[in-house]
Amino acid sequence: MTNNTVTNVVVVGGGTAGWISAAVIKRLLGSQVNVNLVESEDIGTVGVGEATIPPIALLNNMLGLDEKEFLRETNATMKLAIRFENWKTQGDSYYHTFGAPGKSYAFCHFHHYFKRAQQLGLKDSIWEYDLNYLACEAGKFAHIKTPDPVIEMPYAYHFDASLYARFLRKKCEAMGVVRTEGVIERVEQHPENGFIKGVCLKNGQMINGDLFIDCSGFKGLLTQQTLNTGYEDWSHWLPCDRAVAMPSERFEKTVPFTRSIAHSAGWQWRIPLQHRNGNGLVYSSNYYSDDEALGILSANLETKPLADPNFIKFKTGRRRKQWNKNVIAVGLASGFLEPLESTSIHLIQSAIVRLIHLFPHHGVKQKQVDEYNEQSRIEYEQIRDFIILHYHVNERTDSQFWRDVREMDVPDSLTHKIELFRDSGNLFREQNDLFLESSWLQVLMGQGVSPNDYHPLANGISEQKLMDLMKNIKRIKHEPVSKIASHDEFLKQFCAQQ
Repeated sequence: MTNNTVTNVVVVGGGTAGWISAAVIKRLLGSQVNVNLVESEDIGTVGVGEATIPPIALLNNMLGLDEKEFLRETNATMKLAIRFENWKTQGDSYYHTFGAPGKSYAFCHFHHYFKRAQQLGLKDSIWEYDLNYLACEAGKFAHIKTPDPVIEMPYAYHFDASLYARFLRKKCEAMGVVRTEGVIERVEQHPENGFIKGVCLKNGQMINGDLFIDCSGFKGLLTQQTLNTGYEDWSHWLPCDRAVAMPSERFEKTVPFTRSIAHSAGWQWRIPLQHRNGNGLVYSSNYYSDDEALGILSANLETKPLADPNFIKFKTGRRRKQWNKNVIAVGLASGFLEPLESTSIHLIQSAIVRLIHLFPHHGVKQKQVDEYNEQSRIEYEQIRDFIILHYHVNERTDSQFWRDVREMDVPDSLTHKIELFRDSGNLFREQNDLFLESSWLQVLMGQGVSPNDYHPLANGISEQKLMDLMKNIKRIKHEPVSKIASHDEFLKQFCAQQ
């Protein structure tokens, strides 16, 4: 333990993780701390994470970023959903949107009423009652400002991660964050307790600190190479261990959603930006060679490639401690969950916000460390279960990969959630679960898991009133779509405004 006031924070590594960390700490703690970020232009970043989820807007707002400037600086587009293609069966598709189907009711979710209506002959899919879905299908977007949650349209962004890091660097330096260019050659520890004392650069410069944020990527320079924190391997549940990424020219129409396209042993992302497309294939090396993976990706690009392929190796899992001694691991240094649900940047955000809540003003205390690590563990495991769900609940018979992930043992927490929903339609959000009931609902139903029953509260209205209710909600959801601009028109008009 240390009892000294924490005044010097050192962020090791740049990229998205490093600059988000520096920006949040400096923005919120201001002159109470000095923030020094150490990075080297000679060390590249993974930088393929280009899709986000709605909490990114809270981060940008907290940092005081202007949305128009942000969109221009990062070549960003709007994101309303992820479309999953070939995940249940080949040729099938569904959306996981940021909205919620229908209308919220006390004690009884909309999908219970929907289930009863289906039994009475309703032929609609549940997505017909989701405004985000309707806007995705129409290729439209607008800022919908309304007190009525029924016609809210929550959104996130697609952006160029390297441009976002550059944008944040500019904001950070204006706030007083010091950037030091250099490669770290040696890490010095306090001999009595093993805490990190400082990092020494190749040019001999020593940078000392009280608290260190390890954003050094997969290698975990401080958390693993120095403190030997250890890693919890989840590859028995999530067997994909490779990715190959390749940008391509912009497609003529910019859709407001991410595409996740399942192949015979993995899945492909397509992310539309203003200036190009982001593409990649996540796969298992037990089923594809690197050459096979590259061949599949190359054959499934919508547009001409703009760069050579970038191969990335990873092991799904998490550090056994995200906070060890006076080091907090953030980003890839803390663990890796494949970007199926666009959670990579969010995990950076939540890690540094959690640190702010538990900031060790008067030195590192074990109670704070333990609480941080417990909250991190729960968050990682909840996201892990949600990602496993996509793989495990599938009906594909065309490849050994999909048969294997369907038949594998999964965490008891996930099994319980699936069986409870299948039996009764009940969904309960775990405390602080990133994903709301509506997210679990869409993936479960999209993957073919339908409830066998509905809640008795759905019987509280007559059959005729129920069918009238469904018709009215559907009308309300459809009405805004015809009045809003296309996604490309929105971007052109909004980004042009000063």
